Parts: sequence; structure tokens; C-alpha cells
Amino acid sequence: MDLSRFPRIALALLPTPIEPLPRLSAHLGGPQLYVKRDDCTGLGMGGNKLRKLEFLLGDAVAQGADTVLTVGALQSNHARQTAAACARLGIDCELILRRSSHVTEPYLNSGNVLLDRLFGAQIHLLEPNETRETAMEARAEALRREQRRPYCIPVGGSCGLGNLGYAACADEILAQSVEAGLEFDSIVVATGSGGTQGGLVAGMLMLGCVPVMGIAVEGDRLEQEALAARQASETLRLLGQADIDPCNQVAVLDEFAGPGYAKPTDAMREALSLAARFEGLVLDPVYTGKAFAGFIALARSGRYGKDQSLLFVHTGGTPGLFGYPESI
Repeated sequence: MDLSRFPRIALALLPTPIEPLPRLSAHLGGPQLYVKRDDCTGLGMGGNKLRKLEFLLGDAVAQGADTVLTVGALQSNHARQTAAACARLGIDCELILRRSSHVTEPYLNSGNVLLDRLFGAQIHLLEPNETRETAMEARAEALRREQRRPYCIPVGGSCGLGNLGYAACADEILAQSVEAGLEFDSIVVATGSGGTQGGLVAGMLMLGCVPVMGIAVEGDRLEQEALAARQASETLRLLGQADIDPCNQVAVLDEFAGPGYAKPTDAMREALSLAARFEGLVLDPVYTGKAFAGFIALARSGRYGKDQSLLFVHTGGTPGLFGYPESI
């Protein structure tokens, strides 16, 4: 896949490894389980957003931006990685973060938000009923009036340009599979803003078509499938493949989202415990914990035989453990 025409800045430690989960596979008694360690991308405690930021910040630098703005929840992993990347590049970073009704001291001052401050980002804190995108555009306009050059990144870095990072990741997974003599029957990933799943789907449609299953961390199945399909379409259009319709290749399970975003579930707690105690693998309670609960359920479902293999894409988020300690 040729992405050379897109400005790109190297931020992540790539390729990230694919590791077997032998003890957990044996415990569950189903297919062979593997994990793609995108929690090990390095900068700012790592995570999936660095792949997106390589293209988004490449574009920002190419446009001469001096300030990067983005939005998210107060404990946003994307915001933390954006702040870290801007610190490395010497670009001012402003985060428009909306807190939830959650008001515990760790949520307000620890985890990702502590790291945002450490990386030097300026935080604009919104109340739960305020619209982040409107606030970001208003702040960008204020900066323009000061003769600054702001660059706005959407929630999660999810847009056609950012999603190129996960189209490239699809290529990386397939190359690693061939080298290791593996053939994955499905790839499982958390889906929220839809860009990581959308980018993987776009890449797989162009290169290999391993099915990608999204596990929703909020919203219902139809809503999340439409969102991921839209993200995949935007990515394919940028790649000159606008004639490919991704809709039939987008699948989402929503039964692991629980009562809502960042709301804990028993299945999430079990997933965190099994990953940690069988494999020393650390998940977070908001994204990967719920997605891994779906991964475990697929392994237990009887859909896949012991000679088949499933791959979980670990998108990071470990600092969230310290922002939501009561969840576990």
C-alpha cells in the first residue's frame, strides 16, 4: 500500500508485535488467541492514536500549524497521545475536554488528564452538556484572530486522513502473519469513534479481507456499524478506492457496552482479570476491557475451532486504570 503522497511524521514504534496468548487460549478451550500490541507504540505511554497522529500531525506541519486542538472526554487516550506528540514536535496543544457526571478525585486529576498536564497541554474543561466540536471551532477562530495557525483534529483522530494509520496497520498485520505462518480468522478491536475499525476494514478490503469485528464501547450496533462504515468509506476514497463499498464488511457487537461509555460491567472486570492473571496483559476499563470481554465471548462461543486463530488489537489506554480505579 503506497501512502507516500500523504505527509507523515514518524511517532510510533512500528511494527508492534503480535504475541500469542497460550495460557488464556488453553483456559478458554477454544481457538488460538493472539494480541497485536498497539499499546506498545511508545510515545506518551503508547496507544492506537499514534498511528493516526502520524498522518494528522504530518498534515498539520505541512500546513504550517502552530497550535493543535482536539476534543475528547476528560480521560481521553487520544487527547493524551496528541499532547505527547505535540510536545515532541514543539507545537502548542490545546485540549477541549468534556467531563462526565463522574466527579471522583482520580477521574479529575489522575490517569490521562495528569499526563496531559505533564506534557504541557492547555486544557479547556467543558461541562457534560456543552458541545466539544462547537467549543473547538470557537477556540480555533479566536486563535486565528490572534494571527495563529490552528489545526483541528476530530474526536479520536477519526477521519479519512487519520484512519490511514490503520489501513497501514492492516498491511502490517498481513505481513507479520505471512512471516509467522499464521492465518487469522477474525480481527477484534474496540470501536468508539469508528476510525480504527474503519481504517482496518479499508486496509483489509484492499489487501486481504480478514474480517474485522468491532466491539462497541458505547451506542448500539446499527449506529456503530454505520459510523465505522462511514470512516472506512472516507479512508477508501483517500486511497483512490471510492468504488469499494465497505458496508458488508463492517460488523459490530454491542452487547458488551453495558449502560454506556465508561460505565463498568462485570464482563469487563472479568476480562481485565483474565488478561492480567493468565498473560500479564494490562487492559483499561473503558475501551480494551470491554472489547476483550467481546473477544473472550467469541472464543467461548463455539464459532471457532481449536485450529482457528483470533487476533485482538490492543489499542492501549492503560492510564485509564488510574482514572477509574473504582471500576475495577
